[in-house]
Amino acid sequence: MSKTILIAGFQHETNTFAPSRANYDNFERGEGHPAMPRGAAMLELRDVNLPAGGFIRAAESAGWNLVPVLWAGASPSAHVSADAYERIAGEILAAVERGGFDAVYLDLHGAMVSENFDDGEGELLARVRRAVGAAVPVVASLDLHANVSERMLANADALVAYRTYPHVDMAETGARAAALLNTLFGRGTPFARAVRRLPFLIPINGMCTLLEPSRSMYALLGEQERRGGVQSLSFAPGFPAADFPECGPVIWGYGDTPEAVEAAVGALYERMIADEARWQVPFLSPDAAVAEALRLGADAAHAQAGPVVIADTQDNPGAGADSNTAGMLRALVAANVQDAAMGLFFDREAAAAAHAAGVGATLAFSLGGKSGVPGDTPFEGHFEVVALSDGRCRYDGPMMHGMEVELGPVACLRIGGVLLAVSSTKAQMLDRNLYRVAGIEPERMKILVNKSSVHFRADFEPIARAVLVAKAPGPMTADPADLPWRHLKPGMRLKPNGPAFAG
Repeated sequence: MSKTILIAGFQHETNTFAPSRANYDNFERGEGHPAMPRGAAMLELRDVNLPAGGFIRAAESAGWNLVPVLWAGASPSAHVSADAYERIAGEILAAVERGGFDAVYLDLHGAMVSENFDDGEGELLARVRRAVGAAVPVVASLDLHANVSERMLANADALVAYRTYPHVDMAETGARAAALLNTLFGRGTPFARAVRRLPFLIPINGMCTLLEPSRSMYALLGEQERRGGVQSLSFAPGFPAADFPECGPVIWGYGDTPEAVEAAVGALYERMIADEARWQVPFLSPDAAVAEALRLGADAAHAQAGPVVIADTQDNPGAGADSNTAGMLRALVAANVQDAAMGLFFDREAAAAAHAAGVGATLAFSLGGKSGVPGDTPFEGHFEVVALSDGRCRYDGPMMHGMEVELGPVACLRIGGVLLAVSSTKAQMLDRNLYRVAGIEPERMKILVNKSSVHFRADFEPIARAVLVAKAPGPMTADPADLPWRHLKPGMRLKPNGPAFAG
């Protein structure tokens, strides 16, 4: 007999130190995510690289019936407003309470903090569990940056996380959640579960699975998962900017016997403890990053042609920043760099003024200086309007491939040899089409400054001469030891081999 599955998505990565909160309208716009599809429209995500897309395809292949509710996501920021949380969670719960299904699948992030709950996903899963009871399976997919709580684990039959950063395996993760659910249907009893929480925070730049030690850690995870008696293993390095006691890396797994899954999770934990020092990250100042990019660009012997890409990591809107600091722009202009581009710079007023003035106009702008972060001062200059667009584009890179986004009015501004892609909606620079929508061909640039930490690597490394990471003043503090923690668990080390939080 065919199974019926209720499906919904609610994603937000919360930086509790960030300047701007997520309201309901942020989820309605999507901000680089799907713009809150409901009901049957949610099934159109089947061809998008999102966990829900992978789950939908796997469920349809299995012949399951789907009851789609909604999919809601917004750009990372400070807390989700209580109003937004309750409206979206309430819509999901109302559908759950109507019943008529055999299981529930939720596409979650795992690092949501709302104004009313430190553990947004734990609260949602607990409400779902109360509504369906113990006998109905509840499974969820999680982002690699999830801060996995005990409440999340206790109220789900299975949680499964991405294994890539940049996140190119999102749909694959949804399919793995479907496979676990199918196994649960077949066995009729819960999995044995094992969990180990690591005692140190990891900078997000150090989590990139294209680089060591993260690459080897996930390779070991795959090896351990193939052990007899193990059904699934996950490692979430966490999102180290959420000030609550359960912030941090977690390893967990499910198996047929406690002994099998405990052994596999234990092996991963021991590797992490042995490799702790390797998870630290070096950073460059803005001026040093520009100087190194110029040096690499002039190095004819360098193996890879193409632009040098600099990550403006502390203004990454994918981690809670507002994508509007000007530290890297100032460094580019001061060095008189030619053939450089920077994006996306989020400034609705600047984009609107450029559209009103038209291509060819020269306008005076004061950009940046709004975050309140020391060192983030306004950049004032005269900019030529080079190109304008309506901001509609499709992602063709590996992340979120096939997704259509609407950025609102977009403008390309030029100052000296620097092109600045200015948007009316926050979106992380994770796809080359986000430059093209502003009339910039990224492959033709000598230097690209991307407001991103790691996700850009998926689409930009194939064209990059080199990748550098810069630490310009911005609200997404790259080194978690620099944050003013108040609620972290006492004893947690603030970075690999760093000082312990005293409480």
